Amino acid sequence: MKAVKFGGALALALAATAAWPLTAFAQKLDANGIGRTEVVRHDFDGEREAIQVKVDFGPHVGFPAHTHPGVEIAYVLEGTIEYEMNGKKIVLKAGESLYIPAGAVHSARNTGADIASELATYLVDKHKPVLVLAKPAK
Repeated sequence: MKAVKFGGALALALAATAAWPLTAFAQKLDANGIGRTEVVRHDFDGEREAIQVKVDFGPHVGFPAHTHPGVEIAYVLEGTIEYEMNGKKIVLKAGESLYIPAGAVHSARNTGADIASELATYLVDKHKPVLVLAKPAK
């Protein structure tokens, strides 16, 4: 698990292609302080689909442990988000990303006093829920 920081031309390309349409969406948060805006959903092959979702976290808000039926790449757009995966904490700032393997139990939490946002890209099985909450440890 390694946080990757994009620099130079790649960072500009990502900002131009990924952030532009996302800034048009208002940051609407639900009662739990989380906002989800689906940006794209497209068939990838016969069994999987590619999905991108902008996820907004209210100040100091976290999303509980969960899994996906495929891989996720989380790219932090603004703020600082702390992820926990496999018992390790990974702190990412705007411009950094994290690869989350299929089925990996993970959580995310905004560590700041302002809204933090990520662009979550999923490549998941079509006929399964995109997100499944993990069962609490006994």
